[in-house]
Amino acid sequence: MNFFLDTLRVILLSIWYNVESFVHLFVPRRKKNISGEVVLITGSGSGIGRLMAQEFAALGTVLVLWDINQDGMKETARLAKQSGASSVHHYLCDCSDKNEVYRVADQVKREVGDISILVNNAGIVTGKKFMDAPDSLIEKTVEVNTMAHFWTYKAFLPAMIANNHGHLVSISSSAGLIGVNGLADYCASKFAAVGFAESVGLELLATGKDGIKTTIVCPYFINTGMFDGCLTKWPTLLPILNPEYVAKKIIHAVLTDQVFLLLPRSMYLITALKNVLPMKQGIMLGQYLGAFNLMDTFRGRAKKQE
Repeated sequence: MNFFLDTLRVILLSIWYNVESFVHLFVPRRKKNISGEVVLITGSGSGIGRLMAQEFAALGTVLVLWDINQDGMKETARLAKQSGASSVHHYLCDCSDKNEVYRVADQVKREVGDISILVNNAGIVTGKKFMDAPDSLIEKTVEVNTMAHFWTYKAFLPAMIANNHGHLVSISSSAGLIGVNGLADYCASKFAAVGFAESVGLELLATGKDGIKTTIVCPYFINTGMFDGCLTKWPTLLPILNPEYVAKKIIHAVLTDQVFLLLPRSMYLITALKNVLPMKQGIMLGQYLGAFNLMDTFRGRAKKQE
């Protein structure tokens, strides 16, 4: 292609995209209708998974719940039905087990149908320094937080590709964008989840499957119990997030096809600064924000499955 014309096209489209983004600061983006869509949420037995299920239910979707906690799933199913889900199905599934993911996925496709909105939400955290973390827990963290996304995509993406319709939602973490002292295995798993979701999203665009959307969610600590004990140095700048608020923001991001959702909004600035500041200044900023001591008082919960 002609260099001049190609460069001019990039400049003009860049101006247009920035104007468009500026306008949407004042004019809300149009929300899509997902009534009747089949939504699968992993880790839906508690926390954000349960709250997202209730939010999706209120929009008239068919819900498919996965978790290793049967009682938790049943309670989520009950709440989802109360919230207006057209139907709710729940399945025991250990997302860290590839064969089990494929087996349960086949069962879902037989009994419910193809999944059109896939929410990879299940996650665990060890809360231990890298050298103190047993190998088995490190492996489990990567299996649940990262590899499970590979297997669910492999199971449900083919139908989305065939229909050029669907939405892939990855619940990652701000720890998937910025390293945190005391969270080496967790950060590694969440960085991988972000990179995987972003790369597959680009693959789909490159092959013309623009009807399949991707949303990558990177929140700061959420008050669900998973990070109990963790304290934030500057609560006004980086608050421990309210779970209901996070769930509503995630659903809004899905409805408006938002690709990246960082919470709180200050994370956009912090992430940008991390990528442009000199290393020494970046470390100083991390110390100022308390990133070196976030995990000092970590307790977590007895059952770290979300």
